[in-house]
Amino acid sequence: MKLGPATLVAAAFIGPGTVVTASVAGAHYGYALVWALAFATIATLILQEMAARIGVVTQQGLGENLRHLVQHPLLRLPFYTLVIAAVVVGNAAYQGGNLTGASIGAETLFQYRHSEFNLWALVIGVVAALVLWQGHYKTVERTLIGLVALMSIAFLITFVLTKPNLFALLQGFIPRLPDGAALTMMALIGTTVVPYALFLHADSARERWHSLSSNQDITQALQEARQDIVISIPLGGLITLAILSTAASAFFVHQLTIQGPADLALSMEPIFGSFASVLMGAGLFAAGISSAITAPLASAYALTGLLGWSQNLRGSAFRAVWATILVIGVVLASLSIKPLSLIAFAQVTNGILLPLITLFLLFAVNHKRMGPFKNSRMQNVRGVLVFMFALFLCVRTLVLL
Repeated sequence: MKLGPATLVAAAFIGPGTVVTASVAGAHYGYALVWALAFATIATLILQEMAARIGVVTQQGLGENLRHLVQHPLLRLPFYTLVIAAVVVGNAAYQGGNLTGASIGAETLFQYRHSEFNLWALVIGVVAALVLWQGHYKTVERTLIGLVALMSIAFLITFVLTKPNLFALLQGFIPRLPDGAALTMMALIGTTVVPYALFLHADSARERWHSLSSNQDITQALQEARQDIVISIPLGGLITLAILSTAASAFFVHQLTIQGPADLALSMEPIFGSFASVLMGAGLFAAGISSAITAPLASAYALTGLLGWSQNLRGSAFRAVWATILVIGVVLASLSIKPLSLIAFAQVTNGILLPLITLFLLFAVNHKRMGPFKNSRMQNVRGVLVFMFALFLCVRTLVLL
C-alpha cells in the first residue's frame, strides 16, 4: 500500500495550530475532549473521501467544480470573496504561525535561538519554497510523507514516554463538556476539519490519478484513494491524540499551565528528560514545515481553480499565489509579529466557510457529471450529518464573537 494525497491532508491539519490546540485541550481538561477529536477525524474521513472522489472522477479540482456549480453572479461574488478570504488570506495569517512553530521546534533541536530576528523562519521558508518551486507533485508528496513519518515517530514515542492513563484515555471517548471547554472543543474540531484541506485533496488526487480512460480505471483509482484515506486520516487523528494525551500527562496531571508551543517542547525536560523534549521539538518542527508547504499549495490550488487560471505547478500564476502566501508568512514570523487579528479573522471566515463548502461539496458529488460515482444514499446521510454539525459550529462561532 502506497501513501498518497491523503497524507498531504494529514500534513496540512497537523500544524502548530493543531499542536497548540490539542496541547491546551490536554493540559486544561485532561482526556475529556478526546471524543471531539474522534468526531473530527470521522468527519474529516467523510469529507475528504468525497473531495478525492471529485478530483479523480472529474479530473478537476474543487475550485473548478465550485466555479462550475456557482454560476449566478449574485452568488458568485460573495461566495468567491468568502473562499478567498478564508483560504488565501486565512492561510497567509496561519503561515506566520506555521513558520513560528517550526522555528521553535528547530530551536529546541539545535539549541540555537534567535534574538530579534527569527532566522529559522527565513531558513524554513526558503526550504518550503525550494520544495514547491520544483513543480513536481511527486516531490511535494514524498517530502510531506517523510515529514508525517517524522511527526508520527516523534509524537507517538513521546506519548509512550509520558506513560498516559489508558483508562482515563478510553473514558475520554464518552462525550462530555467540562465547564469552560466549549471554545477549546470547537477549536479542536476546527483545526482538524479544515476547508482548505478539501481543495488540497481534490487537486492532489487529480494530480496523482490522471488520464483515466475508462470507468474501470476510475474504480481502481478510487479504491487506491480510499485505502490511502483510511490509513492517512486516522494516522493524523492518532498523532493529534498523542499530542493531547502527552499534554494531559505532562501538564494536567501535574497542574501546570501551557501558553504556547514553546511551553510544550521546553517543559517536557524537567518531567520526562531531555529525550522527550528533543522528540517534541522534532515533532513540532515537522508539523510546522509540513503546514508551511501545504498552506501555500492549497491556496494556489483554490485560487487558480476558482478563477480559471492554469493549475500547472510550474505556471507563473500558480507560483505567484503560493509565493505570496509564503513571503507574508516569513515576514510575520521573522519579525516575530503576532498576527492575532488576522488569525482571528481567518478562524471566523473558516467557521463560516466550512458548512458552505460542505454543502457545495455535497452538490458537486451528486452532480450528473459524477455519473455512476456520485454519492450513495448512505454517503449523503453521513455528509448531511457533518454539514449540520458544521452549521452548528458556525452559529456558535458567530454567537461567541
